[in-house]
Amino acid sequence: MHDEMVSVNSFHFNGKRVTLLVWVACALSKITGAMLAETILYRHLDADLTQVPRTFLTLAHSIQAQEEMNLPPELYDAFDRILREADRDCLRVRHESPETQWPILAAAEKKVAKAIGELVGAESLYRLRQLELQGQGVRAYARPEVIQFLQMDTDQVQQLRALFDRTDQASRQSRQSMQSLYSRDSDANEANTAAVAAARVLNLSASEVKAANRIITHEQRKRFQAALGKKQDTSKFDRVYAQAPELIDSDQWYQNRKTTLQAHRGKVILLHFYAFQCHNCHANFPIYNRWQQKLIEKGAVVIGIQTPETRAESEPDRITQAAAENQFDFPVLYDLEKENWNAWSNNVWPAVYVIDKRGYIRYWWLGELQWQGARGDKLIERLVSSLLLE
Repeated sequence: MHDEMVSVNSFHFNGKRVTLLVWVACALSKITGAMLAETILYRHLDADLTQVPRTFLTLAHSIQAQEEMNLPPELYDAFDRILREADRDCLRVRHESPETQWPILAAAEKKVAKAIGELVGAESLYRLRQLELQGQGVRAYARPEVIQFLQMDTDQVQQLRALFDRTDQASRQSRQSMQSLYSRDSDANEANTAAVAAARVLNLSASEVKAANRIITHEQRKRFQAALGKKQDTSKFDRVYAQAPELIDSDQWYQNRKTTLQAHRGKVILLHFYAFQCHNCHANFPIYNRWQQKLIEKGAVVIGIQTPETRAESEPDRITQAAAENQFDFPVLYDLEKENWNAWSNNVWPAVYVIDKRGYIRYWWLGELQWQGARGDKLIERLVSSLLLE
């Protein structure tokens, strides 16, 4: 009798034997997910919706997210081309204010999502959308399509917006305090004020999840979580930034050692901007030479870009002399018109960028690598070792 009940009330679903109750739960989850899919698949964050973090492009670059999308290796190159155009604009505004950045990012997201859907298919795009919502945490509740999907009432929406506004306002005040602190000589009281403001932001951010989940009903949370698919901690995904812009050749190189980033595809590239009269740059020179000696054997490449800060640094003969005096044994591009500096939206001497085998920026360090005991050089060396294994 027991065997008969099992045979009647259980069957195979997706290759596994399951009970009727499990099947109903799976089916409802798929229906719920499909409903949200129709709502968010081609929906994009409005440029002025600043309460919700923009995670779509960050995830699209991530290796783990691409695996979740089941992106086949034969489509890597085509996928890279999709991101390349968007990356040019995104890199250009990376130091700008959110008001300047967000319209650019919103337009880029729209283009990339459309191209992904056409290249890989709606199912892969929807999985990326699920990860996007997961990465946005409780802030995703502020998205209009999520408000609609969960059928929130007006009071819930107003409470959520007020909650997020408090954290955002505190964050803006904290940034202003820090900028004021570093822009001029400050006293102990100002330093203490900045520290208190930063601590308040941390406390508000930590309490935001619990507060938001008290506003959202238990049934709404269950419905939303069911629609997000398999849970992933997107904060642990590798950070992959924009594709590195190709070098703009000035036709002036130290020892005429011309090269391109494309020529080193498949290797890890350590690219650095410097100015030979810059004191902070000089502190990094021995490290660049060490990388050239130690890491080149492992498959890494060092490339320098000399962008002038002073009139003397615009003189090719003096650039050559300085490179020889500092015993550089790597290619150096003379960026006399600041074309590369602008293409990278660089704003600091010195600056070091780590570029992976596929040509994506994976990390950057601005300033001296060992400033006041920092070990930026060792951090980068560990990253290079990891990237060489990818």
